[in-house]
Amino acid sequence: MTKQDYSFETQLLHNKHKFDPNTGAVSVPVQYASTFHQPSVDSFGKFDYSRSLNPTREALEDIIAEMEGGTRGLAFSSGMAAISTSFLLLSQGDHVVVTEDVYGGTFRMVTQVLSRFGIEHTFVDMTNLDEVRAAIQPNTKLLYMETPSNPLMKVTDIEAVVAIAKEIDALTFVDNTFMTPYLQRPLDMGVDVVLHSATKFLGGHSDTLSGLAVVKDEELGNRLYTLQNSFGAVLGVQDAWLVMRGIKTLSVRMNQSQENAKQIAAFLKEHPLVQKVHFPGLEDHPQYEIHNRQANGPGAVLSFELENESLFKEFVENVKLPVFAVSLGGVESILSYPAKMSHAAMPESERQKRGISNTLLRLSVGLESVEDIINDFSAALDVASNTLIKRG
Repeated sequence: MTKQDYSFETQLLHNKHKFDPNTGAVSVPVQYASTFHQPSVDSFGKFDYSRSLNPTREALEDIIAEMEGGTRGLAFSSGMAAISTSFLLLSQGDHVVVTEDVYGGTFRMVTQVLSRFGIEHTFVDMTNLDEVRAAIQPNTKLLYMETPSNPLMKVTDIEAVVAIAKEIDALTFVDNTFMTPYLQRPLDMGVDVVLHSATKFLGGHSDTLSGLAVVKDEELGNRLYTLQNSFGAVLGVQDAWLVMRGIKTLSVRMNQSQENAKQIAAFLKEHPLVQKVHFPGLEDHPQYEIHNRQANGPGAVLSFELENESLFKEFVENVKLPVFAVSLGGVESILSYPAKMSHAAMPESERQKRGISNTLLRLSVGLESVEDIINDFSAALDVASNTLIKRG
């Protein structure tokens, strides 16, 4: 059996960095050196300065490129560093079309930074292809997708948007953080740049801050590398090692978390105090069929809205198991409040326009017993409801 015959799960462990060729160690060495000795004035080695290239970071970049089916991966100091550096492929006077309920940090980058450099933007509901087409301008150079979107879990038809972009010779980016290459491979659908906050599911343990970008086109990869080297927001070697360690268990973590998420979504959907559940694994999700066509599962993130703000606050105070925190994708379940956490950079008027209400919670489902999580949520909802009834 050749390496190409291995399943994705096996390739997570058996890649060219499965052991160190010099020592046989079954872990990539962490090379802390910032600079490297050169043989002579006329002969420079592969590595000279760690901002430009480091053996440990290179191993992670090789691994994510293989996972996504790309030719080149690039590792950055955070997900936003990967996104921001990729945006530098644009120039003054360019225009970008962006998913409307995009991550708050991306919204801030587009509206407060790119705009200062003469790069224009239009936010659209990318589930509506007519709206995407209507937003195209003569200077549109990029269509930016986040699918499923954060936090409303809207699904963009990747191949359809790629087709629109090719008609106008524009680039396409996809933030693939929620799905990971285990569940979705945008490069195979024609996307130009795939982006990850590897802080999330790829790292998987809430102990590293890291970002990744992957491309299939070699020339584009060279351009993005030049930006990475110039801008300098590269990933440190210890964080690179932590992400590589997390990747080894990606499939088993995602499988368990995803199965838990399906059951929790079904429970919440039937609960009388829950107004709405956003999860692509539910058959009544508006883009259920599209997501099933382009991904291998719904993932482990969902969001839900409670009936009112009083109930919402009581629920958050009484729920016990999830960490109430920023971020997602850890082994522990993480409950977040988008209005004041992930999307705090977005003005309230913009959040309301996008349907990000003040009673919306986002849940990244972890590896706990799903029965324990459901019982915890059920008890917290009961306590919250009873408390409000007593208050009259």
